[in-house]
Amino acid sequence: MKKLTYLLFALFASFVFVSCETVKPTILDVNSGNPKWIIDGNIYEVNIRQYTSEGTFNAFENHLDRLKEMGVQTLWFMPIQPISVKDRKGTLGSYYAIADYTAINPEFGNLDDWKKLVKTAHSKGFKVIIDWVANHTGADHRWLIQHPDFYVKDANGKAVSPFDWTDVRKLDYSNKKLRELMIASMKFWIDQSDIDGFRCDVAGEVPDDFWVESIVQLKRTKSDIFMLAEGDKPSLNKAGFNATYGWPMFVKMKNIAVGAAPASDLDSVHAKNDSTFPKNALFLNFTSNHDENSWNKADFATMPGASHTPFSVYTFLADRTVPLIYSGQEEPILRALSFFEKDSIVFENYQRKDFYKKMISLRKTHPCLASDATYRSVKIGDDKFLYSFVREKEGRKVFVLLNFSDHPEIVNVTDSSLYGTPLNILKGTNEIINDVSFMMQPWGYAIYDYVLPSKADGKKED
Repeated sequence: MKKLTYLLFALFASFVFVSCETVKPTILDVNSGNPKWIIDGNIYEVNIRQYTSEGTFNAFENHLDRLKEMGVQTLWFMPIQPISVKDRKGTLGSYYAIADYTAINPEFGNLDDWKKLVKTAHSKGFKVIIDWVANHTGADHRWLIQHPDFYVKDANGKAVSPFDWTDVRKLDYSNKKLRELMIASMKFWIDQSDIDGFRCDVAGEVPDDFWVESIVQLKRTKSDIFMLAEGDKPSLNKAGFNATYGWPMFVKMKNIAVGAAPASDLDSVHAKNDSTFPKNALFLNFTSNHDENSWNKADFATMPGASHTPFSVYTFLADRTVPLIYSGQEEPILRALSFFEKDSIVFENYQRKDFYKKMISLRKTHPCLASDATYRSVKIGDDKFLYSFVREKEGRKVFVLLNFSDHPEIVNVTDSSLYGTPLNILKGTNEIINDVSFMMQPWGYAIYDYVLPSKADGKKED
């Protein structure tokens, strides 16, 4: 009897030990923080279909050296899987109507072409993430026949199309087997091509507990993956995502650009972010992306011409930001790219290349401009048009001034902690900042770097 008791106790103890070992890593994995490489990084969204006349992985590879020279760090590829034919929109269909999660869209090439592209990108220092569409499949995905219970059904038992997306069918995450296959499909791309993370489409429409489950397992496969959610719910960060979409900031910027909101409204977004999101949450900030370009005329109509510049500066230098450049913005492409048809980007002038290169370099080389530096806004004049902020880290300070208007504005710095002779980073000269007013040009910007005297003198700081 004693032996049986001891045996039962040992079995129970083993069960408790195993249970603790399975739960504890889950908690640690989800809250382990952000990959170090993204803190001063950036993302470039790649639209393979439209990027070249060929629309292939191999053709895109020819642009890697140019993008590297510009300073691009992370390449986000829109969905690379085959597109469903049933209920297809347009001639070529939407990338987001996935026909097979573990195959390559033959328009782009094959799996070997993809592996070669990722390997080459890695060899040049890029990180690579791919789009992941977990909310729905295309209308002829094999799961509709093999696993009809994977889908949300209407009253007549028919698989549901979410919103007005008639070319796709919504998945039902109450199904355990679906979760297992979805996670296995995500792991496939890490195992097969060593990608560095995922941008998850309409992530807020998928249950948070699925993301907890999947991200834990993905991080066990590759610990420093980066997870970006297309969504703006704080719960997504708590579920394990590193970054969410900065839609509220983008909406504010659009309103400011057309004079429908004061520049000071940016502070309300920062305040809400600080009060509702985890402290290590990052935000994808942008002046355009594939949706905003194709459907809402960003940035050529929302922040047109010279107005693009100060808003773009802001997306690169604001707090907790991960700045995004969409395919063709460096040209720039001043039109909406077709979503369902072939509509190639023509690269000729690269008018914004040097500007983006400068912003990327600043963010990469200056500790005060990384995502984890402190941030505070500063009043410098008429806050309907002028916006300014200070970033600090490691005993360094950067002062950024922006004119969000099409006319000159008088700047008056009243914060005496900013007085001195900081380096105007863009001009490469030291300038006096004091209580004497000066003029900022339309859509202008300035960035000042404050170096402690001890550093300037080559002395060790206390």
